[in-house]
Amino acid sequence: MMAESPSALSVSPVGPLTDAGSRKTLIYLILTLNHMYPDYDFSALRGHHFTKENAMPASASFSGAPPHIMRVKNDVDGLLLETGKAYEATVGAGDEPLSSELWRAIDAAIHVVDCDVYTYKAVAEGDPFCDDGNLWSFNYFFYNRKLKRILYFSCRAVSKTADEESDFEEDDDARNPMDDSFLADGMEMDDDELY
Repeated sequence: MMAESPSALSVSPVGPLTDAGSRKTLIYLILTLNHMYPDYDFSALRGHHFTKENAMPASASFSGAPPHIMRVKNDVDGLLLETGKAYEATVGAGDEPLSSELWRAIDAAIHVVDCDVYTYKAVAEGDPFCDDGNLWSFNYFFYNRKLKRILYFSCRAVSKTADEESDFEEDDDARNPMDDSFLADGMEMDDDELY
């Protein structure tokens, strides 16, 4: 069996790690996560923790956007469908659907058609996307090399019951066994009267 060359082993979704530009991209993605979530440490991530949204043949394109951008848009729009309905039902919301306003703002900030798009999928305990109660999440990095800018777009759905359990645990920790602040001066309550 022949050993593979070091360059073959260094291929990653951000490009060959023998290339300085690919290493720089990987570092930018990791630094972005570390900046956004300072309570977590992403420094152990490697290239295989990310995926690049690859372009497809131009014939697969619709609505004038590159196909890989449309896949990301469709994924996000699907996950935010219920949020969009609530947004549109809100008095004073914009004149357009949430999806249209959201993607227009993203495009104004980063010029989406000029971007490489990367995703990070939570893979291990110890990052915010694997916390208890997470139902789903997405993490997209729109990297525009011309503008030297990364737009990080992330969202996660957390179970209402997980949130209630967390609130209950916090309340238990903060609560004294007996809150006697309502008792008037000189009043006492026996501990065995507590249920």
